[in-house]
Amino acid sequence: MRVRLRLAVLVSALAIGCGQTTDTTSSTTSTTAPTTAPTTENFTGTVAVGGSDVHPFNVLLANGQLNIILTAAGPPPTIQMGLAVGTYSASTCTIFQNGSVTTAAGATAQLAGTAVNAGTYCVQVSDVGNQSAPVTYAVTVIHY
Repeated sequence: MRVRLRLAVLVSALAIGCGQTTDTTSSTTSTTAPTTAPTTENFTGTVAVGGSDVHPFNVLLANGQLNIILTAAGPPPTIQMGLAVGTYSASTCTIFQNGSVTTAAGATAQLAGTAVNAGTYCVQVSDVGNQSAPVTYAVTVIHY
């Protein structure tokens, strides 16, 4: 009896959800969640010996993927640099806990994660103590 009642309720719900139509030429459509294309931002600069350089960027989608790639640094091209991400406010970049790495330039994301909130973030490139001259760099930030 319960199975028949549930089946009757399910069939009734489907009939109500499908609606009544006499147009046999209409096509079936499906609904999908809207998607947003990622934003790619490229930043360049120079880090002085013992210094750092910061670039702010705006994330529009909460819980979106965030990838940061140090694509070039040097001379020398194998130099290890500090790469970090954080929040940006009043010209200050506050680095996230576990939001930094020491890395050489490469083709894949050295920092990746989720931007929990929409807002203003920052990427920082810094000397980790091994520079003897200014280092120029390029960094790519991909976010939603």
